[in-house]
Amino acid sequence: MSVTFEPGLLRAYFVAGSQDVPDQDLRKVLATMLAAGITAFQFRDKGNSQLTPDQRLALGKDLRDQCHAASVPFIVDDDVEMALALHADGIHVGQSDQKIQQVIQEVSGQNMFVGLSCSTAAEVAAANQLTGVDYLGSGPIFPTTSKDDADPVIGVAGLEKLVAQANVPIVAIGGITVDSLAAVAATGAAGVAVITLLTRSTSPAKDVAAMRQAFHN
Repeated sequence: MSVTFEPGLLRAYFVAGSQDVPDQDLRKVLATMLAAGITAFQFRDKGNSQLTPDQRLALGKDLRDQCHAASVPFIVDDDVEMALALHADGIHVGQSDQKIQQVIQEVSGQNMFVGLSCSTAAEVAAANQLTGVDYLGSGPIFPTTSKDDADPVIGVAGLEKLVAQANVPIVAIGGITVDSLAAVAATGAAGVAVITLLTRSTSPAKDVAAMRQAFHN
């Protein structure tokens, strides 16, 4: 399966690695979220992950197979080699990760879409000059606990400005809760990317439905 990028994929975008579910098997967690109806999954195994490169690749293969069986795009965070090895549907890179133009070059012809983290007007302006970036991840919208290297909070007002400026759809990240979905959707963002909203959810089906409902346009 190769997934053609469209903004609807960003509505309920789940991000996780082994470090986000320390007492659970990420395969089982992903199965729950796929059943709940997530629209995309990003494998982001970094930070305090305990996996070796071989274990990470093996886990990635299983997660990719689960996503493909559910017809949900499988996106790899920041690791082009792994994304290519796993035939991922997408790759997501941050401002401090591998240089974005190099990434675009490396994945061209691979049917892989590209996401880029942009949190300032200057970063969005630079992204607007690039060909080959399909969506932007912007945030943190609210204070977040899941990323220790998170940028300063931009709020919904900051997000709205970036959405207006960007040439491609934006998925909002950072500190998103079910209660804040309506405010985020009102900015014109295409969806939300979440870690803890779902890893700590007591009702994933209900919470994913709320995400999809907020961004149904």
